[in-house]
Amino acid sequence: MAKTPAQRAAKHGEAATPPIAAAGSPQRTPQKAQSNANLLLIAGSVAALFLFWYFHLLTLNQMSGISGGLAMPDSMVLGFDVAHVETLRAAMDDDALGQLQFVHKTAGMLFPLVFALISMTVIAMNVAKRAIRRMLWIIPIVFAAIQLWANVAIDNMLGADVLDAGSVTLASTLVVLSWLFLVLSLVAMGVSLFLGRRRRHTSPADAGRGPAA
Repeated sequence: MAKTPAQRAAKHGEAATPPIAAAGSPQRTPQKAQSNANLLLIAGSVAALFLFWYFHLLTLNQMSGISGGLAMPDSMVLGFDVAHVETLRAAMDDDALGQLQFVHKTAGMLFPLVFALISMTVIAMNVAKRAIRRMLWIIPIVFAAIQLWANVAIDNMLGADVLDAGSVTLASTLVVLSWLFLVLSLVAMGVSLFLGRRRRHTSPADAGRGPAA
């Protein structure tokens, strides 16, 4: 007569009872978790690149066709002055201003948010020290905040009944800072990738040395 698992365990010990794997619960290895994170990171990076292309390289360039060939304020890396804004306001009708506002509320809002999230994810995955990680996080967060503020400032500047020099200075400064912090965010990601690569190369060597005598 066959013995039950409990009887076999009582006679031979726990080693006689084979471990029962939980049904429907596959093991989650660190390698699999890293692979899933990399896939999400790749998808987010593709989305950020697409939004940058759609916002800055496609839509804003196309809008120069309905503004007499004048560049949109968002594209002017070095800023703009009152004369340029006055000419732009005269060239753009209500429909053109509405189109620019729509772009700011869609791609102009999504791009900085997605880019900041991807930047923070790259930094979190590669920087082990909390202080350095938080310091690098500040850069993409500031970029997203400035970019969103610049969108609102540009819309208010172009749609105002009377153009104010102060609003032009504010919008121009925000645009310049947004481009600056975009570049700084890319640098922060590069630094985090360098730190992560160095940590991965040094960790196995340190582990192989063993405790000092």
